[in-house]
Amino acid sequence: MLFIFRGRGNPLKKLKIRIDNHMTLRERIVETIRNAIVNGQLAPGTRIAEPELADKFGISRTPIREAFRQLESEGFITVVPRKGAIVASLSQRDIADFYDLKMVLEGYAARCAVKTLKESDLTKMETVNRQIEAASEKKDLRRLLDLHNEFHDIFLRSCGNEKLHSIVQNLVMQFRRFRLILAMPGKIEGSIRQHWEIIEAFRKRDPELAEELVRKNALYGKKLLLRELAKA
Repeated sequence: MLFIFRGRGNPLKKLKIRIDNHMTLRERIVETIRNAIVNGQLAPGTRIAEPELADKFGISRTPIREAFRQLESEGFITVVPRKGAIVASLSQRDIADFYDLKMVLEGYAARCAVKTLKESDLTKMETVNRQIEAASEKKDLRRLLDLHNEFHDIFLRSCGNEKLHSIVQNLVMQFRRFRLILAMPGKIEGSIRQHWEIIEAFRKRDPELAEELVRKNALYGKKLLLRELAKA
């Protein structure tokens, strides 16, 4: 079963490439399309036409094709012969596989981070979790998801494995558009409670417990998201 959501009108007309002299044209195109997909502006199943992008931004098709190759390798789009680029759709199996990987990778990162997390990191995790509580009261879903990712990013950065951090970041970005469901009232509270338990495990410098709780947190998200998507 594929979850495909199509917006009204032509979403490409609203795209704007950020001006950044430190980025190549290809990098700016990649960032523009990636952000539009992550934020739901370009829904799964949406066709992204090369000619239309070239005309809209007054550029040649070469950097667009280069950007498409990178976005396809990252899993954001699928390039279909004679049809062009299409925003990738995700199945329940894709969601389950994502969370299975997240459990393993983040659990391992948590085990490693027990030895390297500083007191300032733990204080930051506490602050972020309180900010999550505050954002939950305001029902600010996107802010909630950003903060949730920031919480996990603290120990991911501290685990001492930059490649692992990069892989998890890329995975989380691809699935962000669906994970907004987890920030909804009645669902985020479970994660908040688990975050306090994770912080306590780090404070105890208990690698087995930290790994177990981080994996439990990912499993919680997996079950919630699959349950909600099954209703769609």
